[in-house]
Amino acid sequence: MDIMMILKAFLVGGLICAICQVFIDKTKATPARILVTLVCVGVVLGLIGAYEPLVKFAGAGATVPLSGFGYTMFKGVKKAIGEFGLLGVLTGGFTAGAAGISAAIIAGLITAVLTKPKIK
Repeated sequence: MDIMMILKAFLVGGLICAICQVFIDKTKATPARILVTLVCVGVVLGLIGAYEPLVKFAGAGATVPLSGFGYTMFKGVKKAIGEFGLLGVLTGGFTAGAAGISAAIIAGLITAVLTKPKIK
């Protein structure tokens, strides 16, 4: 286990989350808008080539937050455009994000089956 990589992931992931928390606390933007903006920032940083060095530096600290999801979507679209042309714009993001989205759906289903809802 590489302690330095764990430390870098913790610091970068924590910094991303702290910046988002500041926006939630100090602006009138809704959390949903901030989260969508975070995904878009990941796409834009991937497009200009700034996110890849961050991923190499911090690993999961850069790929786990929603900006990492945007970056993953960007990489999928870029790859699909190279393989399928313009059709890749429509298919690449789905292919790249399928595993994460499927895991979230399955985890939600398991949680719903195993827990008891509380009525407020």
